[in-house]
Amino acid sequence: MFAYLRGAVAASGTDFVVLDVNGVGFRVTSSWQTISKLPAQGELCTLYTYLYVREDAMALFGFSTEAELQCFEMLISVTGVGPRVAVAILSELSYEEFAFAVASKDVKKLTMASGVGNKLAQRIIMELADKLAKESFLPSGGRIEHAAPRSGDNADEAVSALAVLGYSQTEALRAVRSFNTEGLSSEEIIKAALKLLMRQ
Repeated sequence: MFAYLRGAVAASGTDFVVLDVNGVGFRVTSSWQTISKLPAQGELCTLYTYLYVREDAMALFGFSTEAELQCFEMLISVTGVGPRVAVAILSELSYEEFAFAVASKDVKKLTMASGVGNKLAQRIIMELADKLAKESFLPSGGRIEHAAPRSGDNADEAVSALAVLGYSQTEALRAVRSFNTEGLSSEEIIKAALKLLMRQ
């Protein structure tokens, strides 16, 4: 229903922001990662939103980037992960850290978030890894060649993490291969590749 909202920051808390959009105040639940980046009260900002509806409740969730929204949508598709738990995970971890944790099967990293135990963390990794494995087609419909990026395991993990964030294997490989990844950690490669992808 709402792809995004753009308005002035009217108020904010640890897990929400009120945006004044042409005189209408929208209360938007969000992660600490987004809340911490908000501009000062009265200044304009854009949040990419998801409207959560069930029989007894309706809530609007919003994030500062489309990548973080994609992570949120991916998380709530996992069995047993509701929007509040998804927000808790994205409050504890940036979307790059989340993608890396899933790609590297880092259960401990995910359990840092409130409400996430070992079993749930394992389920998140298992269900999102399945989705990641299906990212195997070119935009034209042809299969890609699964060649390892130059620089070995770190670059390979970065490509997997970018796929978790919603990029195709082709886009991720092209971005990672466009710069020298030698000596960089997986997280550093992910951040550099995201900067390139977001400029496209």
